[in-house]
Amino acid sequence: MSASFSDMPNLDNTQFHCPSVDDFAKQNAEHKPKILLLYGSLRVRSFSRLVVEESARLLQAMGAETRVFDPTGLPLPDGDDATHAKVVELRELMMWSEGQVWCSPERHGAMTGILKSQIDWVPLNIGGVRPTQGKTLAVMQVSGGSQSFNAVNQMRILGRWMRMLTIPNQSSVAKAFMEFDDNDRMKPSPYYNRIVDVLEELMKFTVLTRDNSNYLVDRYSERVESAEQVSQRVNQRSI
Repeated sequence: MSASFSDMPNLDNTQFHCPSVDDFAKQNAEHKPKILLLYGSLRVRSFSRLVVEESARLLQAMGAETRVFDPTGLPLPDGDDATHAKVVELRELMMWSEGQVWCSPERHGAMTGILKSQIDWVPLNIGGVRPTQGKTLAVMQVSGGSQSFNAVNQMRILGRWMRMLTIPNQSSVAKAFMEFDDNDRMKPSPYYNRIVDVLEELMKFTVLTRDNSNYLVDRYSERVESAEQVSQRVNQRSI
């Protein structure tokens, strides 16, 4: 049994699209994948920062261009104007990126406010453009004690809310203070191998989706709303 538009009176058939492989763009981008990395601690020896720095090295070895945002000096959300230099820097990096890595310590069973503040400074749209929509995301966390997944689970919720394509794999480094040597480089371990796995997967998803990110997150409800707005503007009687 096949449905017809007459069976679905609530549907706007002018905005209804049947997804097809023919609608996907060819993989044309030739530049290096652009990956932004965020961390969630301001400590002098921040293990989330050390994981991010290790991740940046690995991503570069995989062929990516990386940028690491330093949250030092970023004001609390709504605690300053959006023209603050650190806010402007963060938002420009969000727009620049094609994929992202978020790494936070777990504090009181949650991600830190430092990581959350970075996300809270990024609105769902800037000048009509969504700065995170369709970008890939990998989430990681570090813990001072036994392994936990509270922070990465919260970051997954954030990633979905920001309309990002969050990859299935993730990393949680337990007792992070034991995983780095005196030169702040990560020691060989299953935790290190898992980080390599996560970044490899992030790169695959980024290369696979970046030319089609807008298509992948295109929504029927928004097409209908946009069509209605255009109709109202065109049919208005006075300006």
